[in-house]
Amino acid sequence: MSKTRSRRSSRSTPKRSRLKALPWAALLQVVLAIGERWRGLSQRDRARLTRLVRDSRGRLGNLSARERDELRKVVRKLDLKGMGREVVPLLRGGRRKRRR
Repeated sequence: MSKTRSRRSSRSTPKRSRLKALPWAALLQVVLAIGERWRGLSQRDRARLTRLVRDSRGRLGNLSARERDELRKVVRKLDLKGMGREVVPLLRGGRRKRRR
């Protein structure tokens, strides 16, 4: 039984070190950007998006064609592409790739 305990602790150690290495300020800014987009939706859109995601259980195939269209319309209002432009530089640490 001691062997299983040592395996568990050795496996969890890298996870702990990765958790400590997370840049918490950048992670907080990402969460704030997501929250800002979420609050930008109307109460009705937030409720409908929540309901569609719950009903689908994360799989688009579980929704009807009409529900999928409705989901796409609400997700477009979130402007995920714009959020990505805000979030990616935060995750990179402000570094940009050089173009040749």
